[in-house]
Amino acid sequence: MNFDPKSRYAKAPATTVTDARGRTVAAVLPPDAPAQLLLGYHVRRQGEHLDHLAARYLENPHGYWRIAEINDAMFAEQISEAIEIAIPAKGS
Repeated sequence: MNFDPKSRYAKAPATTVTDARGRTVAAVLPPDAPAQLLLGYHVRRQGEHLDHLAARYLENPHGYWRIAEINDAMFAEQISEAIEIAIPAKGS
C-alpha cells in the first residue's frame, strides 16, 4: 500500500484479512495514537471544517486527523457538529 510519506500510516505494517464476502483484502491497522500536547480549545464558527483548523493551527490541512485524534474521534465526522474542539500543539 502506498501512503503519503507524512501519513501516520506510511510505516504501518500491512496485513491481509478476509472480509464478510470471503474475499482476501489488504488492510493496515491504525497505529497507536501519537502523544500530543494540548494547545487549547477552538470554538468553531459556521462553515469551519477540520482541514481549515489544521491549516490554521498546524500549518498542514492534511493534519486534520491529529485534531480528530486529540478529540478521541476515530473519524473526523464524529466531531463535525462539535462546537468546542481541542487543538493539539503544532509539532507535538
